[in-house]
Amino acid sequence: MKNINKIIVVPDSFKGGITSQRFCEISATAIGNIYPDAQVITIPIADGGEGTVDAFISALGGEKISAIVKDPCFEDMESFYGMLPDKTAVIEMAACAGLPLAKGRENPLITTTYGVGQLIGLATEKGCTGIILAMGGSATNDAGCGMASALGVRFYDEQGTEFIPSGGTLCKIKTIDTRGLKLVVPVTAMCDIDNPLFGQHGAAYVFAPQKGADESTVVLLDVGLSHFANIVKHQLHIDVDELAGGGAAGGLGAGAVCFLNADLKMGIDVVLDTADFDSLLSGTDLIITGEGKIDTQSLRGKAVIGVAKRAKVKHVPVIAVVGDIGDDIEKAYELGISGIFSINRVAIPRENAKLRSESDLSLTIENILRFVKSL
Repeated sequence: MKNINKIIVVPDSFKGGITSQRFCEISATAIGNIYPDAQVITIPIADGGEGTVDAFISALGGEKISAIVKDPCFEDMESFYGMLPDKTAVIEMAACAGLPLAKGRENPLITTTYGVGQLIGLATEKGCTGIILAMGGSATNDAGCGMASALGVRFYDEQGTEFIPSGGTLCKIKTIDTRGLKLVVPVTAMCDIDNPLFGQHGAAYVFAPQKGADESTVVLLDVGLSHFANIVKHQLHIDVDELAGGGAAGGLGAGAVCFLNADLKMGIDVVLDTADFDSLLSGTDLIITGEGKIDTQSLRGKAVIGVAKRAKVKHVPVIAVVGDIGDDIEKAYELGISGIFSINRVAIPRENAKLRSESDLSLTIENILRFVKSL
């Protein structure tokens, strides 16, 4: 009989299905049914999009603070940010510049990250000692210039008129004045893509169509992003032309580097570092992780593989419990995954399977642990 004293549950969400927090709750109950005396540590993973603040607070404690800021269409809205116990602020850009907030008004030529800058400013005034900027689910394409404007950066056009650049007016920037920028705390930006700022693989061409851009708009947005890169290169002496992740959140990745001196890091690494995951591995007998589908994209460093790589160093076995298992994922075993199990117990359409996903998850974890206990 295999003795299990400590298990870490650290899943990503099943998109459109089980949230990472709910995965943790279900798993903890299932583990308790098989190993009632085991210590269970739960760390819900946030991918940088909607729900990131809640995931951090659920895992680490802290508070959610409400604030009135500008939405992506520059109208007042009630938003929020998180403050963790160590005074790290978690800013979820989707909370004020996310695509759902522009529903029916999608237009990356005019949407703005101004509210993101306001949240950063409010968190700084509240006394935060560091900032985690979650860059997922954006409605914007302004290279973070709206954010920078809210924090005191001034942008001027050819005539010397100050304005707040948006995706459609980036090409009008002539001068950038950063003397009014007051931010002094370190910033870590969660970034799970490596797309550059501009070009065929950049923010406009890859992501702007889902934000409401047609072909001609994509070209205009890309020209603006390229112009922005040229301006900051010559005036701020910062080269973001080939910056991996610079195209995240409509160029907010590049803007965060230029204006916040941010460190762009994979989202899973930000979460695990903040939760002090490496220290938690001491004495751990088993890790349960998961996501909606494990596929070749997962192998590029998303949640499941990020967890596995760290666990492998400490020789802790990792079980991945997922919805679907894609082809050509055998490399996952080399990267630290001990076994991959699907919760799909019955061959039925996906929409029907979603209705029973929570019970299937619970039963799958119980079945795995029954087997482990029998060894």
